[in-house]
Formats: sequence, structure tokens, C-alpha cells
Amino acid sequence: MTTITTQAWQDALSMFTYLLLELTLLFIAISYLVGVIQLYVPPEKIKDFLSSKHGKGYVLAALMGAMTPFCSCSTIPFLKGLIRANAGFGPMMVFLFSSPLLNPILIVLFAVTFSLKIAATYFVMSMGIAILAGITLERLGFEKYIIAPEVALDNSRCCTSTEPNKWHQLWLEVWRDFKQAFPYLLVGVSLGAIIHGFVPTNFITTYAGGNNALAIPFAAVIGIPLYTRAIVMIPLAAAFVAKGMGIGAVMAFVIGSAGASIPELILLRSLFKTPMIVAFIMVVLSMAITVGYVFSYLF
Repeated sequence: MTTITTQAWQDALSMFTYLLLELTLLFIAISYLVGVIQLYVPPEKIKDFLSSKHGKGYVLAALMGAMTPFCSCSTIPFLKGLIRANAGFGPMMVFLFSSPLLNPILIVLFAVTFSLKIAATYFVMSMGIAILAGITLERLGFEKYIIAPEVALDNSRCCTSTEPNKWHQLWLEVWRDFKQAFPYLLVGVSLGAIIHGFVPTNFITTYAGGNNALAIPFAAVIGIPLYTRAIVMIPLAAAFVAKGMGIGAVMAFVIGSAGASIPELILLRSLFKTPMIVAFIMVVLSMAITVGYVFSYLF
């Protein structure tokens, strides 16, 4: 028992260190990239590109999400930039849902590990549900639950200032954003690491096995607290299938884990009010369960 507990703590500490370093670097790098885009691309263009007045804004947001290899947490600084640019609320939500789920690395790994048909079905269903969720949340007026971030850099001032000063001010903006998000990041990473270290794999396969009628909802729910990278998630899913877990439960687990995680939810708390957080969780769970049952029927 002592050996198991020690190993669990070692795994948790290792995951904590890995996640904290990875997410810190990703947050700063993506925030800086978004800042550079905002310096040279007027907010009006971004707003027009991702406008919800025309249906194309939703599709473009989903395609943009599919082209960005972000994990669930990495979408937060990009989302903050979209909010500052006054992009359409619906398309922003589509991007938030689609970016981690349509991660190109995830799709390729699906095709290689399972089959091209499974990967294509997953892609089409995830994109369609993400677009439907964005439209629904906008129609229901959930935009009022966004917490507007502090005003970003004054683009006109930066672009007329000297080049070194412009980049220095951008770095100060990125560092300020990171300091605001760091407490949320620290708490989220800590919880995610503890769950990773102390939730055994056989616990998941036992309750999400093919003989359990509630395997798919269980897999969707248990996937959300686990923060797992795509490169690890698919081999893990293959191992679950080998242990008797149904393909529908595996898909529900992957969507729950990729679409939301405790670190992401805590980071989103700095941008969303509670009703929006609840709606976000419900969309991811609904998506995971729906895709899970469809896959269970088709495959």
C-alpha cells in the first residue's frame, strides 16, 4: 500500500511539473502570438471574419479550430483575444469547442490507431455539434455571461511607436495577462495532477466496460477531470478498447477529456460567469454522450 501511494504521489508530482511548465510556455507563447496578430490585424477585420450575422462565421470558426493544434487550456489566451476583438459570440464558442476536439494531431492519431472511417465520422460529428452549440448559446443570450478582459494594447499607439518599444509593451501586456491567469492555472494543474496520479486505469475500465448500460455517460463524466494530451489520449483509448471498453464509451471519454478539463474550467472562470461555465460543461457532456451512442450504434 505504501509503495502504491508513493508511486501515485510521484506520478502526480511528475504530471504537475510537466503540466505547469507546458501550460505556462503555451499560455505565454500563444498570448504573444495573439498580441502580434492584434497589432497588425485591425479588430474590425477579426470581428467581420468571425461575425455571427452570417452563417459563414460559424463554419470559419470551426475550420479555424480544426487548424489550430491547441489543447483545451491553450485555447484560453486565443479566446481572450477574440473577446477583445469583439468577434461574434457564437463563432467564438464554436472555436472554443472545436479547437481541442478537432486538433489535427488527434484526428491523425484516430485514423492511424483505429481507422480512417472512425476519424472522419468523429470529425464531422464534432464539427457539426460544435456549430450547433455555438448557434444555440448565442440564440439563448449567453453572451451576457462573458467577463470582458481588460483593454488590450492600443494598436494605433503601438504601431506608431518605435519598434523596440512596441514589442516591449506587447510583452508587458502578455506578462500581465499571465500573472492574472497564473493562480487559476496553478489550482487547475494541481487538481489535474492529483486526479492523474490517484485515479487508476482499471477504475475507468471497470465502470465503463461494455457490460455497463451507463458506460457512455460514465466515460464522458470521468473524462472531464482528466487532463490528457492527444498524443497520450489515443494510445490510452486503444488500451481501454483492448481491456473490453466499448468504442462508444471510448469516444465519450476522449471528448470529455479533450473538450474540457479541470485546468481549463478554472482558467475559463476568469472569462465566464457561472451560468456560462455550467453551459460549457453541459455542451461538452452532451457532445460526448451523443457521439458515444452514435459510435456504439455504427461501429
